[in-house]
Amino acid sequence: MSFRLPNKRGRPKTYTTHEILNAIFYIFKSGCPWRLLPSDFPPWETVFYWWFRRRRIDGTFEHLNTALRERVRTSLGRSAHPSAGIVDSQSAETTSVGDERRGYDGGKKVRGRKRHLLLVDTEGLVLKAKVHSAKVSDQDGLRLLLDSHAQRCWG
Repeated sequence: MSFRLPNKRGRPKTYTTHEILNAIFYIFKSGCPWRLLPSDFPPWETVFYWWFRRRRIDGTFEHLNTALRERVRTSLGRSAHPSAGIVDSQSAETTSVGDERRGYDGGKKVRGRKRHLLLVDTEGLVLKAKVHSAKVSDQDGLRLLLDSHAQRCWG
């Protein structure tokens, strides 16, 4: 059995990883903005900038999702890597304040954003999710989604 000694260099941690993860799970569960994180948790700047944002940028959450998906699939007796996928899109209304990520989906009569999901086979486990302006057509969104997924898998 091997173990690593704690790093004695630098400032000691002020908050535990457990506290940080609890704050992130609270945000995901409640849907509240980062700045409205209750005072029971570490400051939102610490949780967002020093923990969540860094992990999102370096791909930690994608790697975690891939590892968990492969484990679930093998425990169900399926191949770890899916051979087929299902694509779906969903338009969601957003606030009246907009930018280039906001648009109008004429087919669904919704002003806001569109989410394109690439789902695994019949298990419904997410391979890749992409959020676009609602004005992006399903065909163009599918192309963007598959291009980004192909680059990650094969490129």
